[in-house]
Amino acid sequence: MYNILVCDDDKEIVEAIDIYLSKEGYNVIKAYDGLEAIEKLKSNEVQLLLIDVMMPKLDGLRATLKIRENSSIPIIILSAKSEDSDKVVGLDVGADDYITKPFNPLELVARVKSQIRRYTQFGNIAEKKSNTYVVGGLEIDDDRKMVTVDGEPVKVTPYEYNILLLLIKNPGRVYTIEQIYESVWNEPAISADNTVAVHIRHIREKIEINPKEPRYLKVVWGLGYKIEKM
Repeated sequence: MYNILVCDDDKEIVEAIDIYLSKEGYNVIKAYDGLEAIEKLKSNEVQLLLIDVMMPKLDGLRATLKIRENSSIPIIILSAKSEDSDKVVGLDVGADDYITKPFNPLELVARVKSQIRRYTQFGNIAEKKSNTYVVGGLEIDDDRKMVTVDGEPVKVTPYEYNILLLLIKNPGRVYTIEQIYESVWNEPAISADNTVAVHIRHIREKIEINPKEPRYLKVVWGLGYKIEKM
């Protein structure tokens, strides 16, 4: 699954783009100004950036210049400015494409697919295998049974691994304690609360910077656990 960072100070536009791209199987990461976009790029593996021009704190053009100092990911600029001179400026600062607002959702999706296809074909990134799962900086390679966070390997037990694998396959989906136990231990969930809770705590200690304020493995009180969709 490819991660696409969408940056626009208009939250309704970000949500709309999220809907279009999620339907195509992309994972959308959201930012609302240029500075936030740069920070999200530092903490997430991103394959494409969609960025607006007019934003607070740091506009899209200056953000693109900054990103181009150390990244070659495809960048598509979104802008209400439709003059040819505006498009030339956008491309000159390092963008790969320029889409004017209001945009056609089908055209947006087509251009995203085109940029990612070109990027992968020229060897900038390797195609993700279907059994590799990525959410933000958390990645599980099920071929090698390996868990990494921000590129660093994390040692987990077989039970911890299987809990993580279950949750990361469906980011955002909440699994009850009973569902987790029966799936991982392959037996009826009788008094499973403590067993699952202990394993969840150990996983958080290994994959979270601050286990008390987890970024990935979240509890949904009264329901269960999930891997946060980013």
